[in-house]
Amino acid sequence: MSFTVSPRIEIVEVSPRDGLQNEVVVLSTEVKLELIRRALDAGLRRVEVASFVNPQKVPQMAGAEVVCAGLPLRDDVTWSALVLNRRGLERALATERLDEISVVAVASDTFGRRNQGRTVAESIAVAKELLVETRHAGLRGQVSLAVAFGCPYEGPVSLQRVVEAVLELAEAEPAEIALADTTGVGVPRQVLEAFSSVDAALGGAIPLRGHFHNTRNTGMANAFAAVQAGVVTLDASIGGIGGCPFAAGAAGNIATEDLLFLLGEAAPSGVDPAAVAGAARWLKGILGKPLPSTLAHAPPYPPAP
Repeated sequence: MSFTVSPRIEIVEVSPRDGLQNEVVVLSTEVKLELIRRALDAGLRRVEVASFVNPQKVPQMAGAEVVCAGLPLRDDVTWSALVLNRRGLERALATERLDEISVVAVASDTFGRRNQGRTVAESIAVAKELLVETRHAGLRGQVSLAVAFGCPYEGPVSLQRVVEAVLELAEAEPAEIALADTTGVGVPRQVLEAFSSVDAALGGAIPLRGHFHNTRNTGMANAFAAVQAGVVTLDASIGGIGGCPFAAGAAGNIATEDLLFLLGEAAPSGVDPAAVAGAARWLKGILGKPLPSTLAHAPPYPPAP
Protein backbone atom coordinates (compact mmCIF):
# COMPACT_ATOMS: atom_id res chain seq x y z
CA MET A 1 0.00 0.00 0.00
CA SER A 2 1.32 3.45 -0.89
CA PHE A 3 0.49 6.81 0.66
CA THR A 4 0.71 10.20 -0.98
CA VAL A 5 1.80 13.18 1.11
CA SER A 6 2.82 16.69 0.20
CA PRO A 7 6.58 17.08 -0.20
CA ARG A 8 6.74 19.52 2.71
CA ILE A 9 4.29 20.29 5.53
CA GLU A 10 4.14 23.65 7.31
CA ILE A 11 3.85 23.67 11.10
CA VAL A 12 2.22 26.52 13.01
CA GLU A 13 3.74 26.58 16.49
CA VAL A 14 0.89 27.41 18.88
CA SER A 15 2.45 26.77 22.29
CA PRO A 16 2.80 30.48 23.26
CA ARG A 17 -0.97 30.97 22.81
CA ASP A 18 -3.16 27.88 22.55
CA GLY A 19 -0.56 25.90 24.45
CA LEU A 20 -0.31 28.20 27.46
CA GLN A 21 -3.88 29.49 27.69
CA ASN A 22 -5.10 26.57 29.80
CA GLU A 23 -2.14 26.47 32.21
CA VAL A 24 -2.84 27.32 35.84
CA VAL A 25 0.57 28.85 36.48
CA VAL A 26 0.64 32.26 34.76
CA LEU A 27 4.02 32.73 33.11
CA SER A 28 5.92 35.99 32.92
CA THR A 29 6.43 37.86 29.68
CA GLU A 30 10.12 36.96 29.84
CA VAL A 31 9.35 33.24 29.99
CA LYS A 32 6.85 33.49 27.13
CA LEU A 33 9.44 35.28 24.99
CA GLU A 34 12.02 32.63 25.89
CA LEU A 35 9.60 29.93 24.68
CA ILE A 36 9.20 31.83 21.43
CA ARG A 37 12.97 32.22 21.10
CA ARG A 38 13.48 28.49 21.56
CA ALA A 39 10.86 27.79 18.88
CA LEU A 40 12.72 30.08 16.49
CA ASP A 41 16.09 28.54 17.36
CA ALA A 42 14.62 25.14 16.50
CA GLY A 43 13.71 26.42 13.05
CA LEU A 44 9.97 27.02 13.42
CA ARG A 45 8.91 30.01 11.32
CA ARG A 46 5.17 30.52 11.87
CA VAL A 47 4.29 31.18 15.50
CA GLU A 48 1.04 32.04 17.26
CA VAL A 49 2.28 34.33 20.01
CA ALA A 50 -0.76 35.61 21.93
CA SER A 51 -4.48 36.23 22.01
CA PHE A 52 -6.09 39.61 22.54
CA VAL A 53 -8.92 38.52 24.82
CA ASN A 54 -10.31 39.48 28.21
CA PRO A 55 -7.50 38.71 30.72
CA GLN A 56 -10.09 38.06 33.43
CA LYS A 57 -11.36 35.10 31.43
CA VAL A 58 -7.96 33.92 30.16
CA PRO A 59 -5.35 35.21 32.67
CA GLN A 60 -2.44 33.58 30.82
CA MET A 61 -3.01 35.94 27.88
CA ALA A 62 -2.71 39.14 29.92
CA GLY A 63 0.00 41.44 28.58
CA ALA A 64 -0.34 40.37 24.97
CA GLU A 65 0.87 43.80 23.85
CA VAL A 66 4.04 43.44 25.91
CA VAL A 67 4.75 40.04 24.40
CA CYS A 68 4.33 41.45 20.90
CA ALA A 69 6.61 44.38 21.72
CA GLY A 70 9.32 41.89 22.67
CA LEU A 71 9.19 39.90 19.44
CA PRO A 72 12.38 40.04 17.39
CA LEU A 73 12.26 41.80 14.04
CA ARG A 74 12.43 38.89 11.59
CA ASP A 75 11.56 38.92 7.90
CA ASP A 76 11.57 35.13 7.81
CA VAL A 77 8.95 34.61 10.53
CA THR A 78 5.17 34.97 10.46
CA TRP A 79 3.86 36.29 13.79
CA SER A 80 0.23 35.43 14.46
CA ALA A 81 -2.28 36.34 17.18
CA LEU A 82 -5.88 35.44 17.97
CA VAL A 83 -8.72 37.95 18.27
CA LEU A 84 -12.39 37.31 19.04
CA ASN A 85 -13.92 40.75 18.53
CA ARG A 86 -13.27 44.23 17.13
CA ARG A 87 -11.68 45.46 20.37
CA GLY A 88 -9.22 42.56 20.25
CA LEU A 89 -8.44 43.33 16.62
CA GLU A 90 -7.82 46.99 17.42
CA ARG A 91 -5.40 45.99 20.19
CA ALA A 92 -3.60 43.55 17.91
CA LEU A 93 -3.26 46.01 15.05
CA ALA A 94 -1.98 48.70 17.41
CA THR A 95 1.10 46.60 18.23
CA GLU A 96 2.30 46.93 14.62
CA ARG A 97 4.28 43.73 15.13
CA LEU A 98 1.97 41.07 13.72
CA ASP A 99 1.77 39.56 10.25
CA GLU A 100 -1.35 37.47 10.66
CA ILE A 101 -4.63 37.68 12.56
CA SER A 102 -6.50 34.53 13.55
CA VAL A 103 -10.25 34.59 14.14
CA VAL A 104 -12.62 31.85 15.26
CA ALA A 105 -16.11 30.73 14.30
CA VAL A 106 -17.89 27.78 15.86
CA ALA A 107 -19.83 24.81 14.54
CA SER A 108 -21.98 24.34 17.67
CA ASP A 109 -24.43 26.79 19.23
CA THR A 110 -23.88 25.55 22.78
CA PHE A 111 -20.10 25.69 22.55
CA GLY A 112 -20.33 29.09 20.89
CA ARG A 113 -22.47 30.52 23.67
CA ARG A 114 -20.13 29.18 26.37
CA ASN A 115 -16.95 30.15 24.54
CA GLN A 116 -17.82 33.49 22.91
CA GLY A 117 -21.39 34.21 23.92
CA ARG A 118 -22.50 33.70 20.31
CA THR A 119 -24.46 31.21 18.23
CA VAL A 120 -22.99 29.58 15.14
CA ALA A 121 -24.54 32.20 12.88
CA GLU A 122 -23.40 35.07 15.09
CA SER A 123 -19.84 33.74 15.34
CA ILE A 124 -19.61 33.40 11.56
CA ALA A 125 -20.89 36.93 11.04
CA VAL A 126 -18.35 38.39 13.48
CA ALA A 127 -15.50 36.31 12.02
CA LYS A 128 -16.32 37.57 8.52
CA GLU A 129 -16.30 41.19 9.70
CA LEU A 130 -12.94 40.72 11.41
CA LEU A 131 -11.45 39.05 8.34
CA VAL A 132 -12.49 41.94 6.11
CA GLU A 133 -11.12 44.51 8.57
CA THR A 134 -7.87 42.56 8.85
CA ARG A 135 -7.43 42.51 5.09
CA HIS A 136 -8.15 46.24 4.87
CA ALA A 137 -5.44 46.78 7.49
CA GLY A 138 -2.96 45.02 5.23
CA LEU A 139 -2.53 41.87 7.30
CA ARG A 140 -3.18 38.25 6.45
CA GLY A 141 -6.41 36.95 8.01
CA GLN A 142 -7.24 33.32 8.64
CA VAL A 143 -10.13 31.62 10.40
CA SER A 144 -10.58 28.44 12.42
CA LEU A 145 -13.88 26.58 12.70
CA ALA A 146 -13.97 25.31 16.29
CA VAL A 147 -15.52 21.96 17.31
CA ALA A 148 -15.71 21.00 13.64
CA PHE A 149 -15.49 17.30 14.50
CA GLY A 150 -17.76 17.24 17.53
CA CYS A 151 -19.02 19.34 20.43
CA PRO A 152 -18.49 18.44 24.12
CA TYR A 153 -22.04 19.59 24.86
CA GLU A 154 -24.07 18.66 21.76
CA GLY A 155 -22.13 15.64 20.54
CA PRO A 156 -21.47 14.95 16.83
CA VAL A 157 -21.45 17.86 14.41
CA SER A 158 -22.78 17.04 10.95
CA LEU A 159 -20.47 17.35 7.98
CA GLN A 160 -23.19 19.33 6.23
CA ARG A 161 -23.04 21.97 8.97
CA VAL A 162 -19.26 22.14 8.67
CA VAL A 163 -19.35 22.57 4.90
CA GLU A 164 -22.08 25.21 5.12
CA ALA A 165 -20.11 27.16 7.75
CA VAL A 166 -16.92 27.01 5.69
CA LEU A 167 -18.70 28.25 2.57
CA GLU A 168 -20.10 31.20 4.52
CA LEU A 169 -16.66 32.02 5.95
CA ALA A 170 -15.14 31.78 2.48
CA GLU A 171 -17.25 34.78 1.43
CA ALA A 172 -14.88 36.97 3.50
CA GLU A 173 -11.90 35.67 1.47
CA PRO A 174 -9.70 34.38 4.30
CA ALA A 175 -6.16 33.45 3.41
CA GLU A 176 -6.68 30.08 5.10
CA ILE A 177 -9.40 28.06 6.82
CA ALA A 178 -8.70 25.60 9.64
CA LEU A 179 -10.91 22.78 10.82
CA ALA A 180 -10.33 22.41 14.55
CA ASP A 181 -10.92 19.34 16.68
CA THR A 182 -11.13 21.58 19.73
CA THR A 183 -11.79 18.86 22.30
CA GLY A 184 -10.23 15.86 20.58
CA VAL A 185 -13.28 13.83 19.59
CA GLY A 186 -12.50 13.29 15.91
CA VAL A 187 -11.23 10.08 14.33
CA PRO A 188 -9.15 9.63 11.14
CA ARG A 189 -12.00 8.52 8.90
CA GLN A 190 -13.99 11.59 9.90
CA VAL A 191 -11.00 13.89 9.38
CA LEU A 192 -10.27 12.49 5.93
CA GLU A 193 -13.91 12.87 4.90
CA ALA A 194 -14.26 16.38 6.33
CA PHE A 195 -11.17 17.86 4.71
CA SER A 196 -11.87 16.17 1.39
CA SER A 197 -15.47 17.42 1.38
CA VAL A 198 -14.56 20.96 2.42
CA ASP A 199 -11.80 21.21 -0.17
CA ALA A 200 -14.18 19.97 -2.86
CA ALA A 201 -16.84 22.47 -1.79
CA LEU A 202 -14.30 25.30 -1.99
CA GLY A 203 -12.98 24.08 -5.31
CA GLY A 204 -9.48 24.07 -3.86
CA ALA A 205 -9.55 27.89 -3.80
CA ILE A 206 -8.59 28.37 -0.14
CA PRO A 207 -5.76 26.53 1.67
CA LEU A 208 -6.84 24.36 4.60
CA ARG A 209 -5.15 23.80 7.95
CA GLY A 210 -5.63 21.14 10.60
CA HIS A 211 -5.84 21.79 14.35
CA PHE A 212 -5.98 18.68 16.53
CA HIS A 213 -6.09 17.95 20.24
CA ASN A 214 -5.09 14.62 21.69
CA THR A 215 -7.80 14.24 24.33
CA ARG A 216 -8.65 10.69 23.24
CA ASN A 217 -5.26 9.71 21.82
CA THR A 218 -6.29 10.27 18.18
CA GLY A 219 -4.50 13.57 17.55
CA MET A 220 -1.50 12.23 15.63
CA ALA A 221 -3.60 9.78 13.62
CA ASN A 222 -5.92 12.64 12.74
CA ALA A 223 -2.99 14.79 11.65
CA PHE A 224 -1.83 12.03 9.32
CA ALA A 225 -5.36 11.66 7.95
CA ALA A 226 -5.45 15.39 7.24
CA VAL A 227 -2.17 15.13 5.34
CA GLN A 228 -3.63 12.26 3.34
CA ALA A 229 -6.51 14.57 2.44
CA GLY A 230 -4.05 17.09 1.03
CA VAL A 231 -3.67 19.45 4.01
CA VAL A 232 -0.23 21.07 4.03
CA THR A 233 -0.41 23.11 7.25
CA LEU A 234 -0.85 21.73 10.77
CA ASP A 235 -0.95 23.36 14.19
CA ALA A 236 1.20 21.84 16.92
CA SER A 237 2.52 22.77 20.33
CA ILE A 238 5.93 22.21 21.90
CA GLY A 239 5.53 19.54 24.56
CA GLY A 240 1.94 18.89 23.52
CA ILE A 241 0.61 21.48 25.95
CA GLY A 242 -2.74 23.19 25.52
CA GLY A 243 -6.46 22.92 25.93
CA CYS A 244 -9.61 24.97 25.88
CA PRO A 245 -10.55 27.00 28.99
CA PHE A 246 -14.21 26.69 28.03
CA ALA A 247 -14.37 22.91 27.61
CA ALA A 248 -13.71 20.78 30.66
CA GLY A 249 -11.19 17.99 30.13
CA ALA A 250 -9.88 19.24 26.79
CA ALA A 251 -6.32 17.96 26.62
CA GLY A 252 -3.33 19.41 24.83
CA ASN A 253 -2.50 19.98 21.20
CA ILE A 254 -0.50 17.43 19.27
CA ALA A 255 3.16 17.79 20.22
CA THR A 256 5.38 19.53 17.69
CA GLU A 257 8.27 17.15 18.25
CA ASP A 258 6.02 14.09 17.87
CA LEU A 259 4.55 15.53 14.67
CA LEU A 260 8.02 16.11 13.23
CA PHE A 261 8.88 12.46 13.80
CA LEU A 262 5.61 11.36 12.20
CA LEU A 263 6.14 13.52 9.12
CA GLY A 264 9.67 12.32 8.50
CA GLU A 265 10.87 13.63 5.13
CA ALA A 266 7.71 15.74 4.84
CA ALA A 267 8.67 17.72 7.96
CA PRO A 268 9.43 21.43 7.48
CA SER A 269 12.90 22.10 6.12
CA GLY A 270 15.25 23.58 8.68
CA VAL A 271 13.35 22.49 11.79
CA ASP A 272 15.50 20.53 14.25
CA PRO A 273 13.45 17.86 16.07
CA ALA A 274 16.11 17.51 18.76
CA ALA A 275 15.96 21.24 19.47
CA VAL A 276 12.17 21.13 19.68
CA ALA A 277 12.37 18.19 22.09
CA GLY A 278 14.92 20.13 24.13
CA ALA A 279 12.52 23.06 24.30
CA ALA A 280 9.84 20.67 25.55
CA ARG A 281 12.12 19.44 28.33
CA TRP A 282 12.86 23.05 29.29
CA LEU A 283 9.13 23.82 29.32
CA LYS A 284 8.48 20.82 31.54
CA GLY A 285 10.75 22.37 34.14
CA ILE A 286 9.05 25.75 33.82
CA LEU A 287 5.56 24.30 34.26
CA GLY A 288 6.71 21.85 36.91
CA LYS A 289 4.83 18.85 35.59
CA PRO A 290 5.12 16.05 33.00
CA LEU A 291 4.09 17.03 29.48
CA PRO A 292 2.07 14.95 27.00
CA SER A 293 4.90 14.76 24.46
CA THR A 294 6.46 11.35 23.87
CA LEU A 295 9.47 12.20 21.71
CA ALA A 296 10.86 14.58 24.34
CA HIS A 297 11.23 11.59 26.66
CA ALA A 298 12.18 8.93 24.13
CA PRO A 299 15.76 7.63 23.82
CA PRO A 300 17.88 8.98 20.92
CA TYR A 301 17.25 7.38 17.55
CA PRO A 302 20.00 7.63 14.92
CA PRO A 303 19.01 9.23 11.60
CA ALA A 304 19.15 7.29 8.37
CA PRO A 305 22.66 7.24 6.81
